[in-house]
Amino acid sequence: MAPEESAEAAPLLRSFERRFLAARALRSFPWQSLEEKLRDSSGSELLLDILQKTVKHPLCVKHPPSMKYAWSFLSELIRKHEAIHTEPLDELYEALAEILTAEEPTRCHRSYLLPSGNSVTLSESTAIISHGTTGLVTWNAALYLAEWAMENPAGFAHRTVLELGSGAGLTGLAICKMCRPRAYVFSDCHSHVLEQLQGNVLLNGLSLEPNVTAPAQHPGHDTADAESPRVTVARVDWDVVTAPQLAAFQPDIVIAADVLYCPETVLSLVGVLQKLSACQKDQRAPDAYVAFTIRNPETCQLFTTELGRAGIPWEEVPRHDQKLFPYEEHSEMAILKLML
Repeated sequence: MAPEESAEAAPLLRSFERRFLAARALRSFPWQSLEEKLRDSSGSELLLDILQKTVKHPLCVKHPPSMKYAWSFLSELIRKHEAIHTEPLDELYEALAEILTAEEPTRCHRSYLLPSGNSVTLSESTAIISHGTTGLVTWNAALYLAEWAMENPAGFAHRTVLELGSGAGLTGLAICKMCRPRAYVFSDCHSHVLEQLQGNVLLNGLSLEPNVTAPAQHPGHDTADAESPRVTVARVDWDVVTAPQLAAFQPDIVIAADVLYCPETVLSLVGVLQKLSACQKDQRAPDAYVAFTIRNPETCQLFTTELGRAGIPWEEVPRHDQKLFPYEEHSEMAILKLML
């Protein structure tokens, strides 16, 4: 591929890379742009580059996605090639043959590239609702909140972060790798989610505190300048947790993403936020940020109404500029800052 062609193809390659590593829906890939590039080029270099950025990507080889997903992707790639070029591309068929003969792994993965060149890899459930919980997959608002955090790292640096409803752990892992918090508490109430969270923390090279009730205290040991924050995975049931139990985490900042999916969770969330408002640290309550996808405006309205009843002021955070992750572009998302 000529240098000018390579430069023109770079955004297309990056789009395929990010979407494939994150196992996004195939319909979200820029297939039309690919077809246009293929028509303008007689060679196969672009398709070989896409193969290296996707199925053959080192992250994908180490932490593979679902074999069914990889097969579907390669099949579509072959269709696009054969619709324009009559000569088959052996490398595509060889990659497809490898997938067809491979066993489906017991775990499948998604990976998200960070601006530092690092990445976050998650072991996830392929089902939207698995084991009776929505916490086993990464939702769009988790990606949106992670982007905002990385654009505002000073708000997290050297601070203790408590995340409510951590799910698969994407937001927290990105903050731990990019924003230098002193300590990070992932929390959820479902046993399968907690088990997966612990696995994802370890998968990304972070160490877990042995005590899963509250962050261990290390007298005389300030980790603000350490490579990694102190990381805890804690069981927090919003309906039964007490204010003293929440205060034991000593949070400076509280975050939550995509937890407004039904009226019951909205009421439980506002209840736990009220308890957190009593968690005074250095004579002030923690900052709090809640990110959500606006699926049902009535649910969002219920949240702001209940915040008003609880006496919790809020304001919408301005939309951030950078789009680092391949979430659905038509999704309408928001982040509220709460004054606890």
